[in-house]
Amino acid sequence: MSDEQPVTPTPRWKRIVFKPSGEALAGESGRGLDGPTLDQTATEIIDIRQNLGVDVAVVVGGGNFWRGRTGAMEGMDATQSDHIGMLGTVMNALALQDALERRGQPTRVQSAIEMPRIAEPYIRRRAMRHLEKGRVVIFAAGTGNPFFTTDTAAALRAAEIEADALLKGTHSGVDGVYDSDPRTNADAAKYDEIDYMDVMNQDLKVMDATAIAFCRDNEIPIVVFDMSADGALRTILTGGDVGTIIH
Repeated sequence: MSDEQPVTPTPRWKRIVFKPSGEALAGESGRGLDGPTLDQTATEIIDIRQNLGVDVAVVVGGGNFWRGRTGAMEGMDATQSDHIGMLGTVMNALALQDALERRGQPTRVQSAIEMPRIAEPYIRRRAMRHLEKGRVVIFAAGTGNPFFTTDTAAALRAAEIEADALLKGTHSGVDGVYDSDPRTNADAAKYDEIDYMDVMNQDLKVMDATAIAFCRDNEIPIVVFDMSADGALRTILTGGDVGTIIH
């Protein structure tokens, strides 16, 4: 267990990648999109962007619409199934963009698969200029390649845009990294902090191993937290003890 960290008025990181799971945007149903959840997520992003001055990029998952491995397990071509999943992330990106802009927050959606009528193509330098101008940048379509998860896309984009940290928002009440699944084991113990290698060696199911290894190699800390908790993003960025930090 770590020592309690003091709450500070200034953000501990100037630039972050926020990675909400697709299911987390669906509310309690876990499928489709939930308006109040989108609104809450947008409000919290705007708070840290406008009141703390944090550069915010978002990589959205798409599991509330489709999970590539599900299609592959049912006999679908794995590449085709993953491409369907990427389209799910685009739908989530556009919905989050709408929620942010209805509240006056300028945004840009950049897609790893070109869709010029609805999103910019992913261009690293352009994304960084958007962030410097105070815009929230939402990255859609994962890495644009099958067989790579949106967790890996988040780690990749974090390194590319020189983010200081990756914040992974979970759902279903799991508020950090545990030594076993707290939903099935009442005795599961939560880590306040843990090393990258321990996550991989213990095969803790928090992110895929590729994403963890990529963050380790690029010295990007990961915070795993329950994004349904009010004010969680602000609390993390002002030094509060929320979730688990992997570093």
